[in-house]
Amino acid sequence: MKIAVASEKDIVTKHFGHCENFNIFETEGEKIISSKSIANPGHRPGFLPRFLNDLGVKVIISGGMGQGAVDIFSNLDIEVITGVEGKAKDAVENYLAGSLRATGEICHQHEHSNECE
Repeated sequence: MKIAVASEKDIVTKHFGHCENFNIFETEGEKIISSKSIANPGHRPGFLPRFLNDLGVKVIISGGMGQGAVDIFSNLDIEVITGVEGKAKDAVENYLAGSLRATGEICHQHEHSNECE
């Protein structure tokens, strides 16, 4: 299964659409078998969920995310986990172990002025 973490280098970003990169982890059972980082190709309404779906991602982890993106991911049967902090790899390992702490934070305004921080 592929898990994407919206990141600033190796740290979970506060807002999905404006992240620097996505850390993509290929997992098998409860183990990470490979990982790679890909640059965010750009924030455009509705684009990133479809982009990650095309890469085969089944779970997206982020600090915060707008409801529009959450809805698109849900329609694509991609699990959304928000309100996560810390290192991307730790988040994935905790997810696989069933111990990931997440708040489910949703950004309610497109401008995100200090709302996701």
